[in-house]
Amino acid sequence: MATIVFTDAYVMINSVELSDHVKSVTLNYSADDVEDTNMGDTTHIHLGGLLNWSLDVEFAADWASGEIDATLFSLVGAAAVTVAVRPVNTTIASTNPEYTGSAVLLDYPPISGAVGELKTTTAHFESAGVLTRDVTP
Repeated sequence: MATIVFTDAYVMINSVELSDHVKSVTLNYSADDVEDTNMGDTTHIHLGGLLNWSLDVEFAADWASGEIDATLFSLVGAAAVTVAVRPVNTTIASTNPEYTGSAVLLDYPPISGAVGELKTTTAHFESAGVLTRDVTP
């Protein structure tokens, strides 16, 4: 498998592609740690429990219509929306899977920063359904 320089990720939030404003993206995927240690065991026994995922995106801030603030502001604490991410902003393939799921936006600071810095903002989504992985073009 070829390695890549991460320069062109695909990010879609609530049917709005925001890839051209993405500074960084992290899709977290994990399972709860459920301990199943019993009397007589001499080692802790662990099982994978419920799955969990979240999405963290840093954006270059933009308040124009159809851009970052217009897309995210009303989503904080609202009903779950569909999010989708791919490593590269091109066709879905076995080497460019798309991860899609239903998530709620729990954190979005519309204004933050310091003098002289590039204005960026972040969005933190938590799972509201199963995360799927698609490699079908």
